[in-house]
Amino acid sequence: MVAFVFIYAMILVVILGGIMMKKACEMSTKELAQYIDYSVLKPEFTKEEIIKLTKDGVNLHCATICINPAYVEMCEPLVANSDTMLCPVCDFPFGASSTDSKVKQAEILCQYASVKEIDIVSNFGLIRSNDFEAVYQDIKAVIDTCHAYDKPVKVIFETDALNIEQIKKMCAICVRAKADFVKTSTGFLTGHELKGGYPELIALMIKEVNGKCKVKASGSIRDQEKFFKLIDLGVNRMGIGYRSVPVVLGLNK
Repeated sequence: MVAFVFIYAMILVVILGGIMMKKACEMSTKELAQYIDYSVLKPEFTKEEIIKLTKDGVNLHCATICINPAYVEMCEPLVANSDTMLCPVCDFPFGASSTDSKVKQAEILCQYASVKEIDIVSNFGLIRSNDFEAVYQDIKAVIDTCHAYDKPVKVIFETDALNIEQIKKMCAICVRAKADFVKTSTGFLTGHELKGGYPELIALMIKEVNGKCKVKASGSIRDQEKFFKLIDLGVNRMGIGYRSVPVVLGLNK
């Protein structure tokens, strides 16, 4: 089924390619970088490391620097007057806090002018329990809070912990909740096979949201071949680890 959806999505890309976008291989480094949320999320990073990596993402013209909430204020001056903004994560990486605490954290993050978008983690334990109404109410509360400040929201599913039917259901829930993006992974899941944002999954998610929100791939995107393939497939954004950013942009050649 997933393979069929992938073929279907690729046919659409071929048919609509001239209208949609130019191919990844034809894009400049700066254009490619605008697909990247530069991930600086390891909890052991020092302040000096975070500053260095944020400056690197800014110099490369990445869309955002994805950081933990504790460092938004420190990094805000680093992205000023640049093409790059901040994308803090909310209730990362487990998504298992109370709705009230998620809403409060999101509201605090929305106060910063440098914040372009907020990535929230869905309660994937509830998703695995098939308690979809509770999941909807949880993410809807955070989305409504962020939208009150005109901040777009990406909802992380943690797809490697889910089955295909749960992923499809979550796409429908996010459209219903008016999420701006659906997103695959945190990159911090343990105890499961980690496939991250692989092309067949992204094709499925693109099909399921049907243009009603955007799609972000994250996890295991470490080479330029996959990076280009996902762009040509129609992905809107990708979360890329700091070590892999120069690789996918072809700067390590």
